[in-house]
Amino acid sequence: MLRVRSVRRGAFTLIELLVVIAIIAILIALLVPAVQKVREAANKTTCGNNLRQVGTAIHNYAGVYTGKLPPQLTFMGGGHNWQPFWSNLYPYVEQQPLFNKSTNSDAWGNGGHNVPVQVYTCPSDPTYTNGIGNNGWAVVSYSPCHLSFSSANVVDTGTGQMNAQGKYRIGNMPDGSSQIVGIVERYNQLTYYGWYNNQVYPCSSYHWGWNSNCSGYGPWGLYIPQIQPTVPNGQAHPYYPQSGHAVMNVMLMDASVRGIGSTVNGTQWNWMCTPDDGNAITGWGN
Repeated sequence: MLRVRSVRRGAFTLIELLVVIAIIAILIALLVPAVQKVREAANKTTCGNNLRQVGTAIHNYAGVYTGKLPPQLTFMGGGHNWQPFWSNLYPYVEQQPLFNKSTNSDAWGNGGHNVPVQVYTCPSDPTYTNGIGNNGWAVVSYSPCHLSFSSANVVDTGTGQMNAQGKYRIGNMPDGSSQIVGIVERYNQLTYYGWYNNQVYPCSSYHWGWNSNCSGYGPWGLYIPQIQPTVPNGQAHPYYPQSGHAVMNVMLMDASVRGIGSTVNGTQWNWMCTPDDGNAITGWGN
């Protein structure tokens, strides 16, 4: 009778086990950058979508207020007192209840200062971990350019208050809305300098001034974007816009979103942010 002798395979040797572990480590090392790249691509898309929603909100606001742009700071009257830029947009980004909280108060009263709005935050902003900053205020990862939204101080005939608002309406911007940067990315917390990009802190060129807690870009100069600056060692500076992406998202005044690369020069950037200099955009950087 033919007898089949079974051969038993012994356990892995130490060398074999180490080889398997090394292969797994190599595969993980190759996989992690790919996962991070996909995650960042998704974050950049989310950020761009946020800015498109903000652009749509600005145009809807203008549709209600006969073409006027949302001011940097305004005394609304009718039960709503002082309202900064982002709270002016609450009803147009599906945040009517949050806007209603400021009835008989300023936007930062009645707890409104610590209620985050997701569409105002960029997932690639590395300076916060949730919707509230370490100073207790709701965060925002974007800032309006003051040349479009706060270049004029105008007395409102209804309230008698001085409002900080743009010189132009959405339909009569001299350079054309498709040629003007209106909203930039900006890190929320620049703690090295003690600056915060807060959602509803009062900010204008007239009443409270340009301070270290408000959301606004440009009153100190049109400094070019900082692409992926490090924090908190001071490289990310409060006078500049910043982006956690390899290319910064910006919202143009026609509500479209474009990318600004690290090679954009100062002349090009100034043309992009100035609504009435008569210059057409000639380059976006890469």
